[in-house]
Amino acid sequence: MTWSEIALLALAVVAVGVWLAWVSASRLDRLHRKVAASRIALDAQLVRRASAAVDLASSGLLDPASSVLVADAAYGVVDDAGPVASPEQALAMDGFGAARERAESALSATLRSALGDAEVLAELRSGAPGEQLLATLVATWYRAQLARRFHNEAVAQAQRVRRHWWVRALHLAGHAPSPRTVELDDQMPEAMAGSGPAVRA
Repeated sequence: MTWSEIALLALAVVAVGVWLAWVSASRLDRLHRKVAASRIALDAQLVRRASAAVDLASSGLLDPASSVLVADAAYGVVDDAGPVASPEQALAMDGFGAARERAESALSATLRSALGDAEVLAELRSGAPGEQLLATLVATWYRAQLARRFHNEAVAQAQRVRRHWWVRALHLAGHAPSPRTVELDDQMPEAMAGSGPAVRA
């Protein structure tokens, strides 16, 4: 093999390596954007769930103590951090933070306490306003469960790609932080989940 052939072979190897690095970097960038988009979608669904909880709490259909507790927990979610409004915020990929996750989990626990009794749910469903408010809450809760599952799957995909040795060796992730899953309690009460599909974490 002549020197020119060796040089051409080395050049071809370098070209293939550069192309593979570019493909990997592009894929990782797409996955980071998918994480960002799914985080925004999850935030929107959780805010809708909190809004549906406020509507139910202010309807006068719950007992006074439950109304106050549900409203307080729901406002705690909205006031904690506010919605993720821009891709720049979402691209931080740092999950929701411990305070927001605690607030969301507290809302789930409060709603389970207020709506975990089948008799309470039956009474709510006995009139059109209660049935509609409950159906809206179930729908928004279910969509929030789905959104969290999709977000965490997107995060897992990005984390798997970032673990490849060539991604780490070539610093293909750049300065982007490693994405984090959103871990919170979003389980519906069993009696309430029967009125719509539920997603188990």
